[in-house]
Amino acid sequence: MSQTDPLIEAPQASGAAGVHRRGFFTAVAGAAAVGAGALALGTKASAQSLGEVDPINFALNLEYLQANFLSVATTGKTLVAADTSGTGTAGAANGGRQKTFADPALASIAQEMAADALAHVKFLRAQASTVYAVAQPAIDLGTGATSAFSTLARAAGLVGAGAGFDPYGTDNDFLLGLYMLKDVSVTAYAGVLGFLGTPTTAEAVAGILQVEAEHAATVRLALYRRGLTLPSLIDATEAISNYRDTLDGTTSDFDQGVRPTTNASGATVANVAPLNGKGQVFVRTPSQVLNILYLNAATSISTGGFFPAGLNGTIKTTAAPTPTPTPTPSASPTAG
Repeated sequence: MSQTDPLIEAPQASGAAGVHRRGFFTAVAGAAAVGAGALALGTKASAQSLGEVDPINFALNLEYLQANFLSVATTGKTLVAADTSGTGTAGAANGGRQKTFADPALASIAQEMAADALAHVKFLRAQASTVYAVAQPAIDLGTGATSAFSTLARAAGLVGAGAGFDPYGTDNDFLLGLYMLKDVSVTAYAGVLGFLGTPTTAEAVAGILQVEAEHAATVRLALYRRGLTLPSLIDATEAISNYRDTLDGTTSDFDQGVRPTTNASGATVANVAPLNGKGQVFVRTPSQVLNILYLNAATSISTGGFFPAGLNGTIKTTAAPTPTPTPTPSASPTAG
């Protein structure tokens, strides 16, 4: 794709092809849920409740955050009770509002991501089963000066002291709000895979990881293309990336914004996919993910940021267990 091509083709009208694609995804997810659901409800229930269900519930907490953000932005409504009940302390997703999109293509992309995030919530809840699935915790989606989005934006230098950040305002700010969450989600799922020993479960979660990576790449590409004419957008992704690096405790700069580089031939090289030196997505442990989402680099933190009362489930503090085995990231070819 050349830099003068449109970001994405104009969305086609809903039709049989779109229904078939969605139906196929739902059918695959349902089949996988049946197979893995037997683990949760059958003779291995005890092992499941103490083992694989924990990272599944950890991922479910993260999907509650993304699904509610996208649902509020596209419909003005949070998830319904049937998709949020479970064990632990139930909480509401507060703040935010329906967004008015200036770009119809971005509006349709947001609708797709909202549908995918809800599908992930339903699937992960089925994986854990009604016996073990955690309830949605309290989630901060607000835009006030003390909200999670605003605190992150202020720490990254996007807004000044006492100011709020509104991801439901301009299309660019909505993309930055998505960017705050999506890259983190990809590395979180990569880390969750290290906990899973059942092939059926691991395969299903790997499928969600692929969707999250495609979502993140779409957001990054949109920001990059818009940033070609508005460089402050690229600067904003770098600032958010740099702040996340201060939170997750990594010693190398793996988290990357979308600033392009120049190769030995002088050609511009985009950074749509933030990879390590081996061309792989890097991995964050649950503890590192929570440091970012709680907006706190300290250890043994269990609340804050996007989850004011913390997560539900076993994995909920920044002293969370490290998944094994996990790939060790090598030096990144790009800085951010």
